[in-house]
Amino acid sequence: MEAPAETLADDVVVLRRWKPEQLGTLAAVAGDSAEHLGAWQIWATNGYGRREAADFLETTARNWAEGKTYDFAIFADGDVVGASGMITHPDRIEIGYWLSRHHTGRGLVTRAARLLTAEAFRLGAPEVEIRHDEKNVASGAVPARLGFTMTGEETVEPPFAPACAGVNRIWRLKRP
Repeated sequence: MEAPAETLADDVVVLRRWKPEQLGTLAAVAGDSAEHLGAWQIWATNGYGRREAADFLETTARNWAEGKTYDFAIFADGDVVGASGMITHPDRIEIGYWLSRHHTGRGLVTRAARLLTAEAFRLGAPEVEIRHDEKNVASGAVPARLGFTMTGEETVEPPFAPACAGVNRIWRLKRP
């Protein structure tokens, strides 16, 4: 499969591939929202700083080159407000997302997920998948708004973030 475009956009959000020079921005945005994010994301449970951002940027560059994952910064009004990404699987592409605590409730993640879904289908994925903890109602509203169908649940092995129930809901959308 070819790599996705490094920039995807609609009239409100822009997704851009993470670059090493965004280290400070990533650390600041995720760090400022670590408590908010840590409730749902194990990687932010103990805070998020420059070391975690540097590790992520190194890993995402390697994974992009290897075709494993494709991670993007979400921009709105010119500022980084969160992140989204694609995980490749042999039979589908999975997408994930997070937003800073200051930018939730504005439809930004729904727009980002719509852009990633369209790009996944452009690349030939037969199906796109979104997973979220059953208690994370806000995250689950995204695939519902985009026409995904909940296809099942799976138990997650610990450790998982403090607000999580340990059961993921699985949503899928087939290529039109």
